[in-house]
Amino acid sequence: MLPKTHRRSVDGTTTNVDIHKKADGYATTLETSATLPSPTRDNVSRDQQHQHFAEASSATNRSSPPPSTPPDGDDGAEFPEAAATTTPEAQRTKLETTLVMVALCIALFLAALDMTIVTTAVPTISAHFQSTSGYVWIGSAYMLGSAALVPTWGKLSDIFGRKPILMTAVVVFWVGSLICALSTSMGMLIAARALQGVGGGGTIVLPNICVADLFSPRRRGVYFGFLGMIWALASAIGPIIGGAFTQRVSWRWCFWINLPCGGLAFFILLFFLKLHNPRTPVGAGLVAIDWVGNVLIIGGTIMLLMGLEFGGSQFPWDSATVICLIVFGAVTIGIFLVYESRVAKFPVIPMRLFNTTTSIATYVTSSLHAFTFISGSYYMPLYFQSVLGANSLLSGVYLLPFVSVMSLMSAFIGFFINKTGKYKIVITSGLACSTLGFGLFTYLGDRPHWDRIVLFQMIAGLGIGPNFQAPLIALQANVAPGDIGAATSSLQFVRQLCTATSVAVGGVVIANRMQAQQGHLTAVLGADVARLFAGTDAASNVNRIKELPVDDRQTVKTAYWNSIQIMFAVFTCSCFLGFLASFLIKQNTLSKQHTEHKTGLQTLTAEVKGKKENSDEETGEFSPMTQTFEK
Repeated sequence: MLPKTHRRSVDGTTTNVDIHKKADGYATTLETSATLPSPTRDNVSRDQQHQHFAEASSATNRSSPPPSTPPDGDDGAEFPEAAATTTPEAQRTKLETTLVMVALCIALFLAALDMTIVTTAVPTISAHFQSTSGYVWIGSAYMLGSAALVPTWGKLSDIFGRKPILMTAVVVFWVGSLICALSTSMGMLIAARALQGVGGGGTIVLPNICVADLFSPRRRGVYFGFLGMIWALASAIGPIIGGAFTQRVSWRWCFWINLPCGGLAFFILLFFLKLHNPRTPVGAGLVAIDWVGNVLIIGGTIMLLMGLEFGGSQFPWDSATVICLIVFGAVTIGIFLVYESRVAKFPVIPMRLFNTTTSIATYVTSSLHAFTFISGSYYMPLYFQSVLGANSLLSGVYLLPFVSVMSLMSAFIGFFINKTGKYKIVITSGLACSTLGFGLFTYLGDRPHWDRIVLFQMIAGLGIGPNFQAPLIALQANVAPGDIGAATSSLQFVRQLCTATSVAVGGVVIANRMQAQQGHLTAVLGADVARLFAGTDAASNVNRIKELPVDDRQTVKTAYWNSIQIMFAVFTCSCFLGFLASFLIKQNTLSKQHTEHKTGLQTLTAEVKGKKENSDEETGEFSPMTQTFEK
């Protein structure tokens, strides 16, 4: 590689010029990165700087072959010579862009779908294997594998490149789905679900990272909007699809469906996804992985989520098992944060992501959005089943006003951000509308009022939809290009932690309120029947309501409604806190320029070196190994 040279422009901006030399002796790529003015560092005269730059440019012109004859071994598809003068977006046809986005949406849809598709199939699966102990683990194994590995997938894509890591995640998810469909025991199914979750974590976060690499900040809004729509749709219709498969065909089709769809996505990505491939040697890449950090974050996450899963279901919340899992999980995550900030060379989650008020506020608003959203998707069906008497499949249908409006708003907001470049107003107004919608949920009542049920869900959906992707756009607009992968994966990670926490908090509120009403239920139903609806047993015994005499049913339904009403009040407060935090987000200009970030170990090393050199100066965002194209 030829030496890096520097050019000081008239305004004092420093431009780093890297000339990469290929094995055959031809220098083919000129890469630049810019930092903010640094008036105290460079004492070399301006004439000398211009001379150095001229020599570097001359060397490039002498050694570069004609654009029409790329060097042997250079992949024209991934490293086109036109990259120096045209945008990467312009090098793709509309058909290629459409195919790539379809494949990314399919991958995300399948991963999101598998979070909820088994909820209506679990009773049938447990009966098939004659196992009640594995009831909880069918869903939990996927969630644990998915959430724990999200930061790891993001960092692996920084080291080895987006495309190979995304395709690896798709393959892992595909293999896990195949084993699930072929499972012959509950243990085999749970292990396969964990493997499926590992791949699912990658296929959840990597499409968002790829979109950031494929499009300019302004254009990303459209495609993030589609991904948000897919996420919302898949999460909500999963129970409907799972129930239909279970009743009409077989529960195994909840997993068989992933094979043709996942295979289609894999081959589309293989042939049409064109992103920079650093071709990092496997050995060097493995050495660069932050193994200690990964062990800490994976271990801490699993312990924390297991504690939340066990609490109130398999063990009491005040049991030693639950307390130890939650405490040790939280402590381990705390140790991870210290290690990442003090020791790790290539941290899984760089602590510099939390250096600005805007970044912190973005994490807070996105987390509280996830915390609130899942309560609607998870506990509205409980309201439909316990208060309205719907079965599991019909309760999914009743949720369609919430889902449909939420999905459409996510797509619409993408076009709005692309048109205006404004994301702060989207985040703030969305959280305000969400607060109103969830506040209105507390007025649904213990009897069916369909006008309220439909209208209130639509209002909540109007607010929830915009904030699936708008906070991600805000975060990416406030970090360096080299940190986009880590920022995206860390945001998805905290969202999944908040999702799991939300389900646990909602369950605790309902269980405590049902327990508090035991005196009244005992007086009406008798002690034996009332115990069926006490504490944590209440959620699992919803189907027993229809076995009661007609007069007693309404008493139990009212008790459920009183509990669910308090729960929605809690989530209204959490949404309002997110609304307040959104005012701390700074509105930056979304550039129409496309900055192509070069992934790979060389880039990471350059970033670490550059940050050390500039640690005593305020030089702004450091973004080495990038090319900027005006669209």
